[in-house]
Amino acid sequence: MLRQDVGRPYQMAAFESVRLSYPVRIERAREYRGGQLMACKEAPLAGTNKDILFPYIKDHLEEYLSAHWEEDECKQDVHLLKKQVEEDLRLHRACAQHSLDQSGHTDEEKAIREVVDNVLWQMASDRKSTALKQLQGHMWRAAYAAGRIKGEVYQDVVPSIRRWRRQGLKVYIYSSGSVEAQKLLFGYSVEGDVLDLFDGHFDTNIGTKVESKSYVRIAERMGCPPEEIMFLTDVTREAKAAEDAGMNVAVVVRPGNMELTEEERSHYNLITTFSQLEVMGSA
Repeated sequence: MLRQDVGRPYQMAAFESVRLSYPVRIERAREYRGGQLMACKEAPLAGTNKDILFPYIKDHLEEYLSAHWEEDECKQDVHLLKKQVEEDLRLHRACAQHSLDQSGHTDEEKAIREVVDNVLWQMASDRKSTALKQLQGHMWRAAYAAGRIKGEVYQDVVPSIRRWRRQGLKVYIYSSGSVEAQKLLFGYSVEGDVLDLFDGHFDTNIGTKVESKSYVRIAERMGCPPEEIMFLTDVTREAKAAEDAGMNVAVVVRPGNMELTEEERSHYNLITTFSQLEVMGSA
């Protein structure tokens, strides 16, 4: 997000840790004279999620649960997953398991298998539930700390954000991944600890990324009118939600992303590299 108030410098908010791993270019407008820039997560760091982080969960989930099953944090994670199943059933949504409860089984191996099946089903269904993201975040934390994985940040991201910050901008991340997962990714990145680049983090606790109210809440938290914010995303449903909330929007176009319609291409500013995004009017 890029913002400039009268008498105050611009601020920048980057949404979603993923989006920050890709370069950005504005096709139809190479400069932005608004206030804050929100860079979403999906497109930029999607490579890390698809190629490293998500496969790590699938490959090590059962091992992790077996090692931590009796720990309070793991019990809380399973409890949250169970509550998600109950909500899915109440709302008549599809769900993988109708029973998830550590205390409900004398057979620990069977109980763990049910949790594994539920988590893998949610991932295969591209669910963004807080319960799923919390467990994933705890697994990634252990992996980062052990040096088993690192967060990949695209080469243009760090210098671009540092340049924006020199212009007086503030950067925030809004991600479907938990705040903890965001901090781990950038705290243990291939570029080292780059958490100093960001001024705040948001996740689905503030609302889903396809609901306009989520963006209204974020603007309120930032103390910034929505019209002074630019939101960057590769998902047009998110773009529409942010636009409906009053934000400026640019869509990130990346190889492998879902094809945009001609109407979407003509409606949105298209972005490809952060390095080509120029902020005008900064203090």
